Amino acid sequence: MNALKIATLLTLTGMLGACGTMDRLANVGQAPALTAISDPTTAAGYRPVRMPMPEAIQDTYQANSLYRTSAKGFFKDERAHRIGDILTVMVTIDDSAKINNSTQRARTSTNSAGMGGIFGAAVGNLAPSIDPSAAIDLNSGTKDAGNGSVNRAESLTTSVAAVVTQVLPNGNLVIEGHQEVRVNFEVRDLIVAGIVRPSDIQANNTIPSSKIAEARIAYGGRGQITDVQQPRYGQQVLDAILPF
Repeated sequence: MNALKIATLLTLTGMLGACGTMDRLANVGQAPALTAISDPTTAAGYRPVRMPMPEAIQDTYQANSLYRTSAKGFFKDERAHRIGDILTVMVTIDDSAKINNSTQRARTSTNSAGMGGIFGAAVGNLAPSIDPSAAIDLNSGTKDAGNGSVNRAESLTTSVAAVVTQVLPNGNLVIEGHQEVRVNFEVRDLIVAGIVRPSDIQANNTIPSSKIAEARIAYGGRGQITDVQQPRYGQQVLDAILPF
């Protein structure tokens, strides 16, 4: 049964690989195509964000007053606050981690046992080559040594314009932004999504990435350089099914 599953997986992988190979051959000598601009809410798999919301505040007005109780500010500004508005996300990631662990353990034990008296004489008579005083001799030893280290550093500084795709009942904004830059035959993709508070948006309509809740930031690429850096699909299949 396992052999049948492996054969089926290899067959499907070969078919998919052949399709991918034909697509790559059809695009030889051409730059990677950019993704068409589209409404992110119509993309396959898109789902509106649902979060726990506080109780709604009923608006109340006073006579001859321009202020309402649910207003975020007295004067209107041009910061993003409605669906379709655009704001700039300042992406700044500077993370580093360094961990070193070392473990050593050793143990040695020796056990000896001999047989004297009648039992020793009997053993010596039956097998003269055996020394009755050292008829049993046990030695054991264990030694473990382990070392582990993590040395990671990530740094990314850029900016991307994002679109407000949803306004939550408590006034928080769901944003999503895509940016594609093509240099020669390599396309760099930047994706930013998450939830922001209108009060965290600065006066120049920008917000730092550290102020984004449930942030999803992806930075990658596709093209000739990325393709060379990736292992072939056959190697990926073997890495997935081989147990050693």
